[in-house]
Amino acid sequence: MKLLVTHIARIAGIETECRARLCGAQMGRLNCLDDAWLLADAGRIAAFGPMPVPAEIEADRTVDARGGMLFPSFCDSHTHLVYAGSREREFLDKIAGLSYEQIARRGGGILNSADLLHRTSEQQLYDEAMVRVREIAAKGTGCVEIKSGYGLTTEDELKMLRVIRRIRETAPLAVKATFLGAHAVGRAYVGRQEAYVDLVCREMVPAVAAEGLADFIDVFCDEGFFTVAQTARILEAGARYGLVPKIHANELAVSGGVQAGVAHGALSVDHLERSGAAEIEALCGTRTMPVLLPGAAFFLGMSYPPAREMIRAGLGVALASDYNPGSSPSGDMRMVVALASIRMRMTPAEAIHAATLNGAYAMGLSDDYGSITVGKVANFFLTEPMPSIEFLFYAYTTPLIRRVFLRGEEMVG
Repeated sequence: MKLLVTHIARIAGIETECRARLCGAQMGRLNCLDDAWLLADAGRIAAFGPMPVPAEIEADRTVDARGGMLFPSFCDSHTHLVYAGSREREFLDKIAGLSYEQIARRGGGILNSADLLHRTSEQQLYDEAMVRVREIAAKGTGCVEIKSGYGLTTEDELKMLRVIRRIRETAPLAVKATFLGAHAVGRAYVGRQEAYVDLVCREMVPAVAAEGLADFIDVFCDEGFFTVAQTARILEAGARYGLVPKIHANELAVSGGVQAGVAHGALSVDHLERSGAAEIEALCGTRTMPVLLPGAAFFLGMSYPPAREMIRAGLGVALASDYNPGSSPSGDMRMVVALASIRMRMTPAEAIHAATLNGAYAMGLSDDYGSITVGKVANFFLTEPMPSIEFLFYAYTTPLIRRVFLRGEEMVG
């Protein structure tokens, strides 16, 4: 089907060079076209240009943008949106002054989610997750990475990953799956961390690979969770089965996780709230994308990653939501972009690129997603008429995203 969108006040996020990612000063330049039209054909962007629409352009359906703006869909490269129940009890604990680490030491946090997930059927997990998938799509997200990690047993990790596979098969979003068995030590292995690492390497990884359930392997390499040496063992086990490394690092302490990720060729290292010059230097000149999660810093009352220093050093950065029940219970990428500007002093142009093209790169998807480029998948959203691009993130709670298109089809309901 051919879809024609007309009377677009401004198309934002145009890339004509098909760059895989943007780094440093490149992130500050947002290419736009005013008073424009866009054509999608068979789910991909076929053409765009200034109004009026050329006479030779034909379409099966025409949509009038009515002076709204058009943006590429957000690409959210770090979520945990398959989970059971909720953890608002811990929200009250945080209000009472307990830290993330204190809640975890009391047996809460990730282990609470693992207990709930164990008691929840695969069908119920899928039904609950699809509510969240539809929610994030309606808020402008067109690509998402979903991690396991609330199983913490072989059976339950496989259950989570099968749910993620089903989401990939049924949702209109592009979905990538990450095996995160090393999110915490399962309750049966408390006090026997090395034995749990053995379980991850010798049983979980082969079982995940046997069913082809994951694209990536991830480890929570941080204080109180997994050491650099344990992380190396797990990533190497995954690499033997073709799983691309990723890392949760430096959320709670300067853990060495960034350097471990770089050493193992990680596609991304995520969180980085506790990062400085050594981490930035380690990332320079590598393929590894730092992924910043300001929603988690906001919800937990933590320091924010040093985005300005990273960009000044020539790095590209990506933004993601960290959508999960304990430390970032929101998948609203528009809010993430607003936080990046308000709290990390990223310009709106930088933050848009971080939440689109660079987010796609952090999932290995930037050939097909993350920008308005002829040939890429037609994932985009239309806004209400606005005075500027910046207004979308300045007025961050005003309902401005009006229509969402995924694979060239309008998302309804």
